[in-house]
Amino acid sequence: MAKLAFLGLGVMGGPMAAHLLRAGHEVTVYNRTTAKAEAWAAANGGAFGATPREAAEGAEFVMACVGNDDDLRAVCLGEEGAFAAMPAGALFVDHTTVSAQVTRELHDLAQAQGVGFVDAPVSGGQAGAENGVLSIMCGGAAADFDRAAPVLDAYARVCKRMGESGAGQIAKMMNQICIAGLLQGLAEALHFGERAGMDGRAVVEVISQGAAGSWQMQNRHGTMLDGAFEHGFAVDWMRKDLGICLATAEELRAPLPMTALVDQFYKDVQNMGGGRWDTSALIERLRKLGGG
Repeated sequence: MAKLAFLGLGVMGGPMAAHLLRAGHEVTVYNRTTAKAEAWAAANGGAFGATPREAAEGAEFVMACVGNDDDLRAVCLGEEGAFAAMPAGALFVDHTTVSAQVTRELHDLAQAQGVGFVDAPVSGGQAGAENGVLSIMCGGAAADFDRAAPVLDAYARVCKRMGESGAGQIAKMMNQICIAGLLQGLAEALHFGERAGMDGRAVVEVISQGAAGSWQMQNRHGTMLDGAFEHGFAVDWMRKDLGICLATAEELRAPLPMTALVDQFYKDVQNMGGGRWDTSALIERLRKLGGG
């Protein structure tokens, strides 16, 4: 069992930190809103720190799950950042979906002070975090991954090293590209069926067992048909992720025409007031275009 710090207690980080505590680790948490960290500690029995540095003091492992590149830099760097408290031999594990560029930047800074750094973005959404069944894509040195993997097992269905620093983030970008295309296709199929007078649930019961089946179809078709989107992974966050994908694709000279198109469709959903809706809300854009 290890002494851990967990930075960021959103819909993903809060449950993940709780799984670590239940696995028997000593966990100290930090959140930008201290009251949220205090409430988590009161509910789960762990401790909290007022700053990332305070939470990371004496920790063998520091996990982070925050919002974006700037948020990650903020919890890592500076006098009150986690790196300031981490001794040589400690290991930082980043679950945030960020650019490979900031990952490699922070990896190099950590290495300079003898601290390991693993980029470990996750897939599986809020439900995956709550149930401890996330897919974790990791980048970094093999020895650092081997140290982290038994700890990450507390909330992983699968945890695999993809390559050197930044490879986990590239894998997560591939994941988001796939999801964007799947959800647009599912939205079009369900809306098409609505317009044709079909029973969408009955159709999905059949086609989900064939080549068209997917996690999105199984878990989102019902709420899409009901027009219920106050759950899941927000459109605002998906646009952040797709922005990272598109910027990286430009650097790599790898065209992403479908991803760029769906990103603009998500912009339309934001303009409809759906920025905090689940990513499956793409069907609402089609309903608006179709007049119902």
